[in-house]
Amino acid sequence: MNTHFTYFLIHLASIAGPLALSFDKKVHFYKKWKYVFPAMILPGLFFLVWDAWFTHQGVWGFSSLHTTGLKLGNLPVEEVLFFITVPYCCLFIYECICCYFPATHRKSGADWILAGLGIFLFVIGCFTLDKSYTSYTGILNGLFIAILFAFQKYFSGFRALSFLIAYAIILIPFLMVNGWLTAIPVVIYNDAENSGIRIFSFLSYPFNNIPVEDIFYGMLLILMNVACYEKLKEGSSVNLSK
Repeated sequence: MNTHFTYFLIHLASIAGPLALSFDKKVHFYKKWKYVFPAMILPGLFFLVWDAWFTHQGVWGFSSLHTTGLKLGNLPVEEVLFFITVPYCCLFIYECICCYFPATHRKSGADWILAGLGIFLFVIGCFTLDKSYTSYTGILNGLFIAILFAFQKYFSGFRALSFLIAYAIILIPFLMVNGWLTAIPVVIYNDAENSGIRIFSFLSYPFNNIPVEDIFYGMLLILMNVACYEKLKEGSSVNLSK
């Protein structure tokens, strides 16, 4: 087998299920594509710049043996696809939670959990300034969560409980995929720039190579996607009501 297609095949395997189930009669996710794809744009651009900068700084890199060699700047084209396939899969799971469990979209104490998590991550980020991945992931999560709370009226469609439940479920496939990416390895980390803590260090290959920062890197990406997605849906419903 040609190993240069490894990362690309991981993308195909990841998105195949959510794409096929997008036509589920209750969720009708395909009808929400007009919000899904625009919701990926701003977070995707932000993360591409961050990704390219960290790649340039040597915080992480990518195996030439497991990518096709096609690049956008210094990023493999498969890494660019990451910011399309992962948000699509995660927004699909999030929408399923909202449709099948509408009570999760109500105000709840989950706001305090998310706020506390934001403060915790921000503090961790401030105390690990010598570890770029740890520091930036913590600080940026804290700042974006603060923005969500500071501009609650603007992000009125966002509900912390829906997000937290969805992300807890998302972590299962996310960590499975990430386990293979870091174990093969497709993505290569510079441990001088992260905490060195591995999520499943007590397990065996392929799940003992995932930096703990990946959980919160992914959380920020999906948090931004969900916030944009709900804002777009809210704007559309306001226009329809006029």
